[in-house]
Amino acid sequence: MKDVNGLIENGVDVKKSLELFGDMNTYDTMLEDFLKEVDGKIASAKRYLEMSDMANYAIIVHSLKSDCRYFGINRLADMFYDHELAGKRSDSFYVRENFDALMLETKKMLNVLKRYMGVLIDEETPVVSNEQRDIESHEVGSGTIIVVDDSNIIRNFIQKIFAGKYEVVAVNDGQEAIGTIDNMPKERIMCIFLDLNMPGVDGFQVLDHFKATGLFDKVPVSIISGSGDAETVSRVFAYPIVDMLQKPFNENKIRDIAEKMIARKVN
Repeated sequence: MKDVNGLIENGVDVKKSLELFGDMNTYDTMLEDFLKEVDGKIASAKRYLEMSDMANYAIIVHSLKSDCRYFGINRLADMFYDHELAGKRSDSFYVRENFDALMLETKKMLNVLKRYMGVLIDEETPVVSNEQRDIESHEVGSGTIIVVDDSNIIRNFIQKIFAGKYEVVAVNDGQEAIGTIDNMPKERIMCIFLDLNMPGVDGFQVLDHFKATGLFDKVPVSIISGSGDAETVSRVFAYPIVDMLQKPFNENKIRDIAEKMIARKVN
C-alpha cells in the first residue's frame, strides 16, 4: 500500500483533492496520468518562454496550475498562478526572473509524487505532446459525450464517470473538437463538456463555430473552466449553453450537468 503520509508531510492537501476524486484509488489512477503528461507540458512552457510567446505560456501554466490544484499541490499551484497572471499581462521580465524557482519547486514536488507512486526518480518520463495524442474513446452505450479539455486528468476523469454507459470521446484542443463534431452524426452526440482556456483554438472560438453553424440547436454544450470571473461568466452565457461548471468540481456535479444536457437533447 502506498504511504500517503509522504504526500501530506510535503504539503499535499490530499483531503481537499479527494473532494474531486472521491477515493485514493481514483487519485492514484489520475496521478499516474498526470505524471505521464506533465513533462510534455513543462517542455511546452519552456518553448513558449524561449519564443517570448506569453499568451500561450499563460495558457500552459494555467493548465499546470489546475492540475496541481486537482492533486492538492497548492504551493506549486500558487506559483503557476503567479506565472499565469504574468503571462496574461505580457510580463516576460517577471516570468524569466522567477522561472528557475518555479522549475525547482516543480522538480521537488514531482519527485515527491513519483516516490509516492513508486516511480524511479531518475527514470525519464516520456514527453507526450498534444499532437502525439490520439483521440481517447470508449465505444459503449447508445450515444456519445464529447469532452474538450487540454488536461488529460479531466478527460480521463470524465471518461471514468461515464464508462459503460456512454461512448466518451475526448479531445485536447478546440481545432480537434471542431473537426470531431463536424464529422460525427449530430443525433449521436448527447452533450459536450467544453473547456475555455486551450492553446490554439480556444473554447470561445468553438462556441463561435457552434453559433455560426447552428449547432446549438442540435448539440447541448456546457462549459467546464477554471475561469469564474464576472466578465468570463457574462461572456459565456451570451451563448445558448446549458450550464457552466467551475473547476475544481466533483463527480456528482458532472453527472448533474450531463443529465441536464441529455434531457435537453432528448426533449
